[in-house]
Amino acid sequence: MRRVRLLACALVMASVASLLPVQPLAARQTAPPAATCEEAAIKSDSYKLTTDAQAMNVLRPRAPWWEPYAVWKEPREIGDLNQGSVRLAERAKELDERNLLAHGYLARQFVVMAVDAQKAEDAWTRVLDNGGAIVWTATLYDVDARSFFVLAFDRLNIRIFRFAQLAGELRSHFGVPDFPGRDRVEFWRALGGCLPTNAVPGTEIPWSHVREIRATRSTLRFELRDKVTIASDRGGRRTDEAVEIDLHGQTGDVDFRFGMTPFASRLFSGRPVGLDPAAYQSRVRQMLLKFFDPEKRIETTRH
Repeated sequence: MRRVRLLACALVMASVASLLPVQPLAARQTAPPAATCEEAAIKSDSYKLTTDAQAMNVLRPRAPWWEPYAVWKEPREIGDLNQGSVRLAERAKELDERNLLAHGYLARQFVVMAVDAQKAEDAWTRVLDNGGAIVWTATLYDVDARSFFVLAFDRLNIRIFRFAQLAGELRSHFGVPDFPGRDRVEFWRALGGCLPTNAVPGTEIPWSHVREIRATRSTLRFELRDKVTIASDRGGRRTDEAVEIDLHGQTGDVDFRFGMTPFASRLFSGRPVGLDPAAYQSRVRQMLLKFFDPEKRIETTRH
């Protein structure tokens, strides 16, 4: 009899439970905390990993280009800049999920290194949904091949800044811009997707003005609906309906003074060298289209 009563109670409870609204699994999962650029809202150790540590990763001494060819044989450490940037950002994210800078560095570096498409998309979503931007340093050859720029991609626009606007006093080495020290915090924050609120871009291109994006062997070419004017730190200036952009494949120093490339007329060329650059440009274009052109209005071409 006792078993019968227990069974009856269980059936009643099951019937009552079936009448209650069922919350979807996605709704029951805890949403991640909002990411922020505010230093005061981020744990100190996490923040330093995305400012001071990222700067030191870029600026620490590295072996010269000739060392892999055994011209000089003394042992030296050859640091991997991209891996270092990812490890620092991942640790910063572990320490404080709210650190938007950590997500910003990962958003770019996951695409640069072709780590994991889903991780890259998650990082882009986190940054953009919280008001940040995906930021690259770049060279615009048609404007000035010996100047750097900072490009910020957000939901509304492509913002193009002169390098010195964010890096401060411009220094160069053999004509190539040097990256600023870690004391220039606003620059390293910008590379993490948190640009200064008072920074006015030299050029701003709404996504609605982009007609086509072409992925070439080493650049992305943006065909526009209207002409734009872009000026460099060295006085270069160009007004055109197209912008040719080389988004740097590394977070920091890109050496244009020497390099080996099979595409140049000479073995040693002044063009930058990267592993499978055409695939890299295609990856970037794919992400730009996915996040900034959901209505598929922008044409795509690969040379």
